[in-house]
This record gives sequence, structure tokens and C-alpha cells, in this order.
Amino acid sequence: MTDLASPPGVEISTAELDIEGMTCASCAARVEKALARVPGVTAASVNLATERATVQAAARLTPGDVQRLVDAVVAAGYQAHPIVTEQDTAQAAPAQAEGARARLARRELAAVALAAVLSAPLTLPMLTAPFGAERALPAWLQLALASVVQFVCGARFYVSAFRAVRARAGNMDLLVALGTSAAYGLSVWQTIVAPGDTMHLYFEASAVVITLVRLGKWLEARAKRETTDAIRALTALRPDRAHIKDASGNEREVPLNQVRVGTVVLVRPGERVPVDGSIAAGRTHVDESLITGESLPVAKGPGERVTAGSVNGEGLLEVTTTATGAETTLARIIRLVENAQAEKAPIQRLVDRVSAVFVPAILVLAAATFALWLLAGASAQTAILNAVSVLVIACPCALGLATPAAIMAGTGVAARRGVLIKDAEALELAQRVSVVAFDKTGTLTEGKPKLVAFEAFGISREQGLALAAAVERNSEHPLARALLAEYDASAALPLAGGENKASASLPLTVHANAVAGRGMQAEIDGSTVCVGNGRWLDELGAEPPAEARARASELEAAGNTVSWLVRAGTEGAPAQALALLAFGDSVKPTARAAIEQLAARGVKSVLVTGDNRGAAASVAAALGIEEVFAQVLPSDKADIVAQLKARTGAVVAMAGDGINDAPALAAADIGIALATGTDVAMHAAGITLMRGDPALVADAIDISRRTYRKIQQNLFWAFVYNLIGIPLAALGLLNPMLAGAAMAFSSVSVVTNALLLKRWKGVERG
Repeated sequence: MTDLASPPGVEISTAELDIEGMTCASCAARVEKALARVPGVTAASVNLATERATVQAAARLTPGDVQRLVDAVVAAGYQAHPIVTEQDTAQAAPAQAEGARARLARRELAAVALAAVLSAPLTLPMLTAPFGAERALPAWLQLALASVVQFVCGARFYVSAFRAVRARAGNMDLLVALGTSAAYGLSVWQTIVAPGDTMHLYFEASAVVITLVRLGKWLEARAKRETTDAIRALTALRPDRAHIKDASGNEREVPLNQVRVGTVVLVRPGERVPVDGSIAAGRTHVDESLITGESLPVAKGPGERVTAGSVNGEGLLEVTTTATGAETTLARIIRLVENAQAEKAPIQRLVDRVSAVFVPAILVLAAATFALWLLAGASAQTAILNAVSVLVIACPCALGLATPAAIMAGTGVAARRGVLIKDAEALELAQRVSVVAFDKTGTLTEGKPKLVAFEAFGISREQGLALAAAVERNSEHPLARALLAEYDASAALPLAGGENKASASLPLTVHANAVAGRGMQAEIDGSTVCVGNGRWLDELGAEPPAEARARASELEAAGNTVSWLVRAGTEGAPAQALALLAFGDSVKPTARAAIEQLAARGVKSVLVTGDNRGAAASVAAALGIEEVFAQVLPSDKADIVAQLKARTGAVVAMAGDGINDAPALAAADIGIALATGTDVAMHAAGITLMRGDPALVADAIDISRRTYRKIQQNLFWAFVYNLIGIPLAALGLLNPMLAGAAMAFSSVSVVTNALLLKRWKGVERG
């Protein structure tokens, strides 16, 4: 990828183009260079498999700027069309693109069929020679059949070759055009000088090569379409229309692009949910399998979120819209997968360097082959045919497709399993991971703790619980939610004197705020009241009763998280510990299997948590994790990751779901965020898991390793194919027809090998 430094502080604007006419890695490289030369472009990347260019500029791109990009591609000898991304047309664009590709595929198949029908009679001598019969069509009939194949079925090669020459470059079509034209021209000359000598005509070589190359391109295109199945499947999940409930309570059907945030959408049983939203009324089970990879329907009720594209089960739902169109989770997933498939892996740079000189080198080698055979005393016919074989077999298509085909297949099947890989670089890094640092709460544990103990001293339990709930009511932390749930559950209990707490409001708080790595604080009745961890208790200088300290140690040793309710000190009075709170959380059912699967793949697991040592040690012991970092501040998690990276050059992944994990996710070689957590964590991560299942961490690493192995296999065979085939052709051991068949087979085999990734079902859980 061409990547120029952009000015500091400048916002990057991105445009995407569909490119037509590319046939090999050299074409992609040439389009890339043409786009990079446009003023203002900071980066340009072209993907041969998706036939798409991604361009970044240092300023906002206007329609005129986009047109200049298109003009640059046209000047390089290709066609380009901007990809429409506006929300209102997002539904129609994929269908239109798919329809255009289908029409192109039908035309390609028709051309292959015509070429095959016309070429078949020309191969008659090859079929009859083993039986001692020399039967060949008359020279004039061979010329007629071969001319149609050469200039009708093979017209695309001449057009593409002309564009390449005009742009002072070379591509695969130039090699094919030169090779087949040489064989065809030699045969025409023989027909003119010796019209009765049909055994020294090579019309079948030129015609069969064109037929095989076009067949190979058709098979290649068909296979490439299968690598984008995941995108098409996700796109198909978006309904076109929605049933909404207006202010008067009437129901009406409207196009989806007319639905706005806050609109109430009705979803009947069996229908797909058209928007992201929160259930306002109704209960059901929702099938989210194509979005999260979760095989079983999930129970949903009022207040719970539903995602666009999921399927409603048995109940009628009223859903309050929170996101539509391009802002839905489904749209973001599609963009993430498209971006991952469009980007280049770092290993692709080697291919780019080779392809930049490949075609010119082959032209020189073919000329040398012709000259050397003549010098060796061979006839002009033999020299030409051997040079033609070199031109035909030296196809850089396989090199160009090796990496993107594997990435498209790997990221697509991963998305279906609930693993979203942000880009090709993340995929390449993930396969090298040797250490995974896990956050605890919400990642390895359920993240739904319960208040298991509340022991007040100096005040009543009811007063302490009300004070703690008042401080925490503005927090979204799982421990805060557990505390508020306990308060709500006990609110209906009668108090002394017959008062019902359900009718008593929480104390009024002001200046409530979170203190990173410590807890929450708020001002109540002129005093600062804090709910936080033991570190904060000590920093505030509060000293709880000795028996409370002993009880805290006991609860921590049992694996609970201990917090303290403290009234901060003032100039006239010291800080006062008011209550001890203990929260319990359960380990996720799949967590131990995840750690075991990682260990089986040579990946070490480490626990990094802000919780106390007792809670951390309890979870680590249950899961078989040996190394634990406890009571770690959010800012220090990134330092722990840096320490792990410094050990013998380990490649470290960080898996977490909270906003406090974002610095560590960014500091790690590869961040793995659980989508059940915050958007901040997802943006900081290279891989997003669509379910809160730690076993998907092993899945992410496994599919990355499998995909990278496919890339290596494809590149190996692509290079070996050329290293073996070109010398054989130069030595006269391959005739042009065999060379054409081998060239077509190489491209198809690379894509087919990549498609084997579609059989991946995830790590066996045992």
C-alpha cells in the first residue's frame, strides 16, 4: 500500500471505488500507484479479490475529488465507479452490485462456451494422432474458426493489453495477447506460404489458450463470489420496510429509511427486527445466530436490547428505535467485515514488490527464450512456440489472489461465528499471539455480581444501604447495579415504626462522580460519601473495626469483591468507615474450556484485574490460570501489558469488555473486545467478539492461524508454480495449450484452497 504521511491533526477522509478490468497483481499495483499520485491522497490500497480500491485523503473529498480519482484509474487503463454509501441507498447498492456481477458472469460463461465450441474441432489432430490417424480440418476452416476465437472471444485481452501499453505498463492480458497472437500469426503465415500443410499450423494452440484462460477467469470469479458469501448473508438480513406505531396508536408500514430514532416499531412473530432498539412491550425469544453466532434463541423482555437483522420468535414486540440504517449494529458489522476484506495484510507487500517487476521480466525472458532457441539451431516455429509458452504460463493472477482470497474467506467465516476481525493486520498479528491477558469481571465471570454481604457499623443497615445506593445510582458499573438491585429488593420491607422504605426516597446527592480505579463519591447533606475499594479506604484514612477487617479478609479469601462505605474526613473530623460491602460473581461456564483450548495451542493465559487478590486468586484457581495481577488501576493495566510484551518478545493479546480496559486493549499487540461491553472497548480492539463468551478468544486465534496458513500455502504454490513452470516452458517441455491449462488451474486452485476455510466450525470444546 502506498502510504504518505498526512499532516498532524488533519482528519482523514475515505472514498471507495469499484475497479473494472484488473486481471492480476500487476494491475492492482498500477491502479494503486495511479491513485496515490492524485494530489491530496495520503493512502491508496487496491484489493484484487474484491476489485475494490480504498483511498484516504487529508481533506474532505468532494464529488470533484472523487471524479479525479476515477479519471486517474481510467488514465491507467481501467474503469472505476464510486461506491455509494449514503444511508438511503445502502439497501439497494449491494443488490445492484450483485446483479451487475451476475450479468457479467453470464456474459463470461457465454464467451467461454462459444470459444470451447469453436476450439474443439481444432484439437482433432491431437485426438486422432494416438490412433495412427492424421486428420485435420482444412487450413481455411481452421483459420476461420481460430479467427473468431482470437478476435471475438479474445477481444478482452487485446483491449486490456492496449490499455496497459498506453499506460506504459504490463499485465497478464498483455502476456496472453502477445502469446496467442504469436501462435496465431505464425499459423496464418504458414497458411499463406503452404496452404496444404495442415500439420504445421498452431491455430489450436492460440484458440485453446484463450478458451482455457477465459474458463479459468470464469471459475476464478465464481470462486471469488463464494468468498463474499458472509457479506451477502449479512446484507440480506436487512428488511426493506418496517411497521411503526404513530403517536395516535395507529399502525402503518413505511420504508425503513423513514424510521427515526425514538419511533416505536412493531415486530410480529417470525419477522426480522428492522432496527436496533429497546423492547418497550412484549416477551419473546430472538434468534441472533447470524449476528452473534449464538446457536440458541435468546429470551428477551421489556427493557432489553434487540439488534437489527435478528429474528423474532413467538411474541409480538413493540421496540423503541435507538439506531437505524448505517448506525445499527448490523451495519457496523458489515462495514467491519468489508474493511477487513478490503485491506492488505503486511505479507502482501512481498507480493506487491514481486508483481511490480514480474510482467516486464517475463517479456524479457520470453524474448531471450526465442533468441536462444534460434541460436541453438531450432526453427523459428519452435522458438516462437516456446516463447509463447513462457508468456502464457507466467500468470501473476495466483500471486495476486493468494492473500486476499484467504483473508476474505477467513474473515467471512469468522464473522458467522461471532468473531469480527477489524483488519488484515489484526488477523496477521492474532496468529502470532503467545500470551492472552484477561480482564476478570464481565470477561471470565458473568459480570452480574450480587451483594452477598452488607455489614454496617455506627449506623443502621437500612441507613447504610440507602447512603450507598444514593452514591451509586449514577454509575453503570456492575457492582453499582448489584447494590441498587439489593436496595430495590429490600425497599418494600417494613422498617421500625411501620414506615415502608418503598415510599422513602434516596438521599439527595450532588457532585456525584467516579474516581478511576477506586469507586464513586457524592456529596450528601454537606458530607462527601464514598463507595470504593480497600485501596481508597486506606487513602482516605478511615479505620474500620478490627472485626470488619477480619471479615473482609475472610470474604476476599472466598473469592468475593469487597468495597467500603466511607464518610470522607473534614478539617474537624477524621474519615469514618460506615459499612462493609461484599459482592460475589460466578465464573462463565465456558471460561475454563477457553483457557484449556488456549493452553493446547501454546498460548499462556494471564489474569489482570482491579479486584482484590482474594477474588482474583479464587477465579484464577477455578480456571487454571497461574499468573495473576490483582488490584491493578486502569492506567496500570497498559503497563502490565507492556511488561508481558517485553518478555522474550511475546505477542500479547488483551481481552476485556469495560471502558477501563480500553487503554490496555490499545497497548496490546492485538486487543480482543467482547461486544457485550462498551463501544469504547470495541473501538480500541482489533478483534470484537459478538458474544460474551471467552471461548471465542480461542476461536479468534484459531481462525487467524488457519487463515494465515492458507495465505502461506497459496503464496508457496503460486511462487513454486512459476519457478517450475517458466523454466519448463523455456526449455520447450510445455506446449502453449498445457501452459494455458496450468495457468488457469493455478488461479482457481489458490481460490479453492482459500475456500476450504468455509468448513471451519470453531474450536472443539471437548
